[in-house]
Amino acid sequence: MTDIAGMKIGFIGLGLMGKPMDRNLNAAGASMTITSRSAGPAEELAAEGMNAVPTARDVADASDIVILMVTDTNAVDKVLHGDDGVLSGLSAGMTIIDMSTTKVRETRAWATEVVTAGGHYVDAPVSGGTVGAEAGNLTIMIGADADALTAAMPVFEVLGQNITHVGDVGAGQVTKTANQAIVGITLAAVAEGLTLAAQAGVDPAKVRTALLGGFAESRVLDLHGGRMVERAFEPHGRASVHHKDILQALELADQVGVDLLSLKTNLELWQKMMDRGWADLDQAGIIRAVEED
Repeated sequence: MTDIAGMKIGFIGLGLMGKPMDRNLNAAGASMTITSRSAGPAEELAAEGMNAVPTARDVADASDIVILMVTDTNAVDKVLHGDDGVLSGLSAGMTIIDMSTTKVRETRAWATEVVTAGGHYVDAPVSGGTVGAEAGNLTIMIGADADALTAAMPVFEVLGQNITHVGDVGAGQVTKTANQAIVGITLAAVAEGLTLAAQAGVDPAKVRTALLGGFAESRVLDLHGGRMVERAFEPHGRASVHHKDILQALELADQVGVDLLSLKTNLELWQKMMDRGWADLDQAGIIRAVEED
């Protein structure tokens, strides 16, 4: 693991992804200051030696790098601009890294604001779910200028393995949006294929095993297909988050003038999950929406 001993890192957002990411940074030697909307996770990590504080400003005051890992665009905006937000504690040279999945236009506007105030801004959304967060092998998609990238790279080397600097600020979020579109459609395809097999009287578990050796093989078929077969829908990545990401992808498509027909159809399944009260199921729970049809 990369040694980041002595780095003063703040972390805001201790959910399914944030908590294991925090632990990896702490294990690599960083001085961690943390806060979370829910007190429980912060108290848990404080018991492991991290410094839990009440507000985002307190995090900024104690840190040279501040990482955001929260639910959505509105949450990032509130963390930055709310009462006792990060920007109220921004110091010259501070680097803010948004590792959430947020909207592109808003990301670029926040970056302009931070740079104008003398800081650096990086958008670096991730893929790999809780499994990747725990193992420290997340895929990280980076939008940043050269100076900001230099400051942030030691952090990324602790948290991920497939680390790509895609382009300037906003490029990371564009990449993650494309990722979520592809994954959302693939989840539905796997769910439909396994449901078809079951309805035709063939064991979907054996179908999945057979397909893993051919062109249908994918990380989604392997990991999420396994959860579908086992009916293991405890959330590693919540359906509500993917629903949000599909809406976000369609919004970006509209902004750039692209008509994504498959993604529009895919949204119907995620919306059904929201309507049926399945928002907190794992993404693999999309098979329930397929089966209902």
